[in-house]
Amino acid sequence: MNHDDDTTPQDGHRDGTLLYVYTVVEASARDALPDFPPPLGGGLRLVEHAQLAAVVEPVDARLFDEEPLRAQLEDIDRLSALARAHHSVVAAVGERTTTVPLQLATLCRGEESVRRLLEEAHPQLTATLARIAGAQEWGVKVHADSGAPPPDPAPAPTYAPGGPQATGPDGGSAGRDYLRRRLKDRRTRETADEQAARTCEDVHRTLCGHASAAVLHPPQQPLVSGVAGRNVLNAAYLVPVHARQDFIDAVASVQALTPGLRLEVTGPWVPYSFTAGDRCGTPAS
Repeated sequence: MNHDDDTTPQDGHRDGTLLYVYTVVEASARDALPDFPPPLGGGLRLVEHAQLAAVVEPVDARLFDEEPLRAQLEDIDRLSALARAHHSVVAAVGERTTTVPLQLATLCRGEESVRRLLEEAHPQLTATLARIAGAQEWGVKVHADSGAPPPDPAPAPTYAPGGPQATGPDGGSAGRDYLRRRLKDRRTRETADEQAARTCEDVHRTLCGHASAAVLHPPQQPLVSGVAGRNVLNAAYLVPVHARQDFIDAVASVQALTPGLRLEVTGPWVPYSFTAGDRCGTPAS
């Protein structure tokens, strides 16, 4: 995302330099900058406006102007490296103060463009900083084991061209047995799905009781998550720091899931999931 600045250059910090914008903090958090080497090479600094400050870093236009940036985002290795750099700064700032991460590859041309971004998003940014202050994000996923696939049903009986009489001497019962097996397999899968949905609702309800907000993300596919099985719950919880142990205890209390379900917990993180409003609902079946 690019934010252009048409202002006339005034000095080295207010010219058309391309600035990568990582995250936003309160302007009073002047010690929020991490002390590790800047991941993109330009040096981290704060750009302040109206009680807010953006953590920015000058970047090389040959790598981050529109066309080269598009090439980066289309290359999985370069995209992964950029995402790691982005997260490293956001996480380090988040250890020092409350922060609202911006989207990956948010770029502004000059400091005035950064200030304009802060001005335009000021109501949302200040409200979000207030909402997530003193809280961390925890991720909870429930996976349903794929298990052994059901045995292939016997082949459907074949019929003679002259009518619906099965070719074998007891073909009528064979056809009925085939249909019964298919119906039983379908009911078994439906029962397992219903049981998994009820368990996820119970888990989500329990954990919501120890969080100030929750977000239900779409289930992840195994190719994306790298975890075998079907993802039946993918939730994030905004947990006040003072309630952290209660939340951890609640997670422990729901560990004894229905056989075939596995619980995965990650965190704590900077509250990425809660920077665009929050919502709390019921897991989809």
